[in-house]
Formats: sequence, structure tokens, C-alpha cells
Amino acid sequence: MDMNRILAELRTERDRIERAIAAIVGLNSTGRRRTGRPPKVAEKPRRRGRMSAAARRKMSRLLKQRWAQGKMGPKTQAKPTRASKPARRISAAGRKRIAEATKRRWAEWRRMQKKPVAA
Repeated sequence: MDMNRILAELRTERDRIERAIAAIVGLNSTGRRRTGRPPKVAEKPRRRGRMSAAARRKMSRLLKQRWAQGKMGPKTQAKPTRASKPARRISAAGRKRIAEATKRRWAEWRRMQKKPVAA
């Protein structure tokens, strides 16, 4: 057996183990943690769109034309209103069933609260 070769293999194994230990220690470190968004890199400030006075006048004129032609009016098919649907009401029997079920649930909850907790 070649002792030099064995020593070299053991040293490489030792280095690998030390790197693994350092990585694990790095994971458990309590160093400064970054929260939130990453810092902004050199980014151009976003410029808001600006419209010239002439462009505003032109858009105003076009919108007034659309209103005049009726293209911006109400849609042809209207949504159903509340008056077109009958009001849903619960019957007295249904209300009684709900009340009884609620009382049963609360009674069960109170009974569970009174039971001693086995430690």
C-alpha cells in the first residue's frame, strides 16, 4: 500500500467534510436576514404619461362624438333588477328548524366545555 496515496485521499475526504460542516453551520447562522423586497438596482424612474393640450382637445372632441352617436350609452341588454326576482323568505317551520339545530349545537359545545381535560 502506498501511504502517500492513502494520506492524500484522507485529506481530500477531510476537506469535503469541512466544507459540508461549514455549509450546515451557514444555514443555521443567526446573521442579518433580509426581509421584504430585494434592494432596487439602478432602474430608471418611471415617467408618467403626459398629454399635450392639443391631444386632450382631440380626445375630448372624439368622446363627445361617441356620446352623441349613442355608442357610450347603456347596453341593449340590461341586467335583471331586484324587482324582477321574487323575494326569498324562509317559512316559520324552516326558521324553527334552524333555531333548534343551533340550540343543539350550543348545548353540545357547552357540554364539551364542562368535561375535565385529562392531562
